[in-house]
Amino acid sequence: MTAATSTCPVTLASVACAHGCRVHSFGDDALGEHDAVGLAAELRAGRLGRAEVIEAAIARVERVDPQLGAVAARDYDRARLAAGRTGSGFFAGVPTFVKDNADVAGLPTQHGTAAFRAAPARADGDVARTFFGLGVIGLGKSQLSEFGISPSAESPGRTVHNPWDPAYSSGASSAGAAALVAAGAVPLAHANDGGGSIRIPAAACGLVGLKPSRGRVPQEAMTRHMPVRVVSDGVVTRSVRDTAAYLRETERLYRNPRLPLVGDVRGPGDGRLSVALVVDSLHAVTDAETAAAVRDAAGLLESVGHAVEPIAPPVPASFVEDFKIYYGTLFWFLTATGRRTLGSSFDRHLTESLTQGFSAYARRHAARLPGAITRLRASARRSRRLFARYDAVLTPTVSHLTPRLGHLDPTLPFEIVMARMLDWVGFTPLQNATGDPAISVPFGLSSQGTPIGVQLAAGMGQEARLLELAYAIEAARPFARIQDATVAGAA
Repeated sequence: MTAATSTCPVTLASVACAHGCRVHSFGDDALGEHDAVGLAAELRAGRLGRAEVIEAAIARVERVDPQLGAVAARDYDRARLAAGRTGSGFFAGVPTFVKDNADVAGLPTQHGTAAFRAAPARADGDVARTFFGLGVIGLGKSQLSEFGISPSAESPGRTVHNPWDPAYSSGASSAGAAALVAAGAVPLAHANDGGGSIRIPAAACGLVGLKPSRGRVPQEAMTRHMPVRVVSDGVVTRSVRDTAAYLRETERLYRNPRLPLVGDVRGPGDGRLSVALVVDSLHAVTDAETAAAVRDAAGLLESVGHAVEPIAPPVPASFVEDFKIYYGTLFWFLTATGRRTLGSSFDRHLTESLTQGFSAYARRHAARLPGAITRLRASARRSRRLFARYDAVLTPTVSHLTPRLGHLDPTLPFEIVMARMLDWVGFTPLQNATGDPAISVPFGLSSQGTPIGVQLAAGMGQEARLLELAYAIEAARPFARIQDATVAGAA
C-alpha cells in the first residue's frame, strides 16, 4: 500500500467526512510500521538504507499533508544530503520535524503567525542542536497555533487536521508534530509545552507525550529568560520506548546536575506506588467518557499492584487567574516588542483576536502580575508537599473529548474562546508552573472515534517513574493504532 489511506475522501476545502474517517500513510515501504527505536535498529543493522528511509518519509508527508496541513516548511533537499552522509547518534537516519517555534539554520521560524515574514535562521537554536545531535534528519518545520497560544491549531489558512478524523482538532500548539507522527509520516517529532502543548496533541492524536522536568532538555534563549519558565521541550511518539529512548539519549548529550538521571527505562517498575486520582479539574467537570477512561486507568494501575486514592484537585483557587495573567503577559510582551524581537515586518494588527485579547487582558491586569508570578513560583513548594505523600497523580489529559475544528477558532471573540479553553484545558498547565514532569498516554477511543488520553504527573526529576507507569499501561492496554480497521468508539 503506497497511497495515502483514508476511509473517505478528504480535502482541506471539504473536511466534513463521515464518522470514523482516518488519514494515514502506513504501508509497505521502508518505514513500514516501525517506531523510531525499531527504525533506528534497522538502519544500524544495514537492513534499511538512510536514503530509502528519507525518500519514503518524504513521500508519506506529501501524501497526507494536503489533508492534514501539518507542515510549516519543507527542507527535503538538505534531508537528502544528510541521508548521503555518515551519521552518528542513536537515532541516526530517522526522519523527523522540528516545531516552527525553534530555530533551524536556513529555515524561517514563523511561530505559526501571519503577522510578519521571518528570515531564515542563521544557526540552529539550542533545541534543534541537541535534537539533531541524536542523529535524526529534519524534513522541515511542523505547524503550530499562533505563538503557541491556542490549545488548537486552527488559524485561517494554517489549520491542522486530526488524522483520526480531519473534522476534529489535533490539539494544542504542537498539533503539526502530532498529526505527522500519528499519520505515520515520521515516527517521532519535536514538540514543546507551555501549558500542555506536548500532552494535549498527544491525547488528541493517540500518542505518547511527555513534558520533561524544567531544565531537563535545553531550551531556546527566549524561554530560558521567562520569569516563570513554563515551557519544556520534548517529543511526541507512538510508543513509550521511543519517548524513553529520546530522554536517555538526550541525557547523554546534556546532563542537568540538579536533576536525578532518567537512565535507561525499558519496562514497568517493580515497586508498589501510591497514586492520587483527580477526575474533575478546578474549573470544569470532566465529561462522562473521559471520566470513565481515567477511572478505568486507575483500575488498571490497581490491578498491577499500585494503590490509588481519589483526592481533590491539588490546585489553589487563584491558579487559573494567575496563569491567565502570566500567560497573557508573555504575548503582550511579544506583540509589544515584535518588531525588535521577531522582525521589522511585524504588525501586531495582523495577529489573531485570541492573541490580541490575551495581550489586552494582561494589560488590564498588569498590577496583579507580581502577585501572580509569586504564587506560580510558590506552586513548586505545594507540589513538593503533594509528592511527599504520593508517588504520582493520575488525571485526564483534558476535561472533554477532542472538539471539532471551529470550536476554538482563534478569530472568535476572546471571551468566547477563553471560556472554551478553560473548559477543555483543566489539568495540564499545573506542571508548567511547578516544573514537574507529566506524560499523556492513549487510553482507548471515544464514541466519536477520536483518541482519549490520560495524564500521569510526578515530582521534579521523576521521569523514570512516569515512564515505568506508562509502560505498564501500554503493556496492559495496547494503544489503538490508526492503521487498524478498528470500529470507531472501541477501546
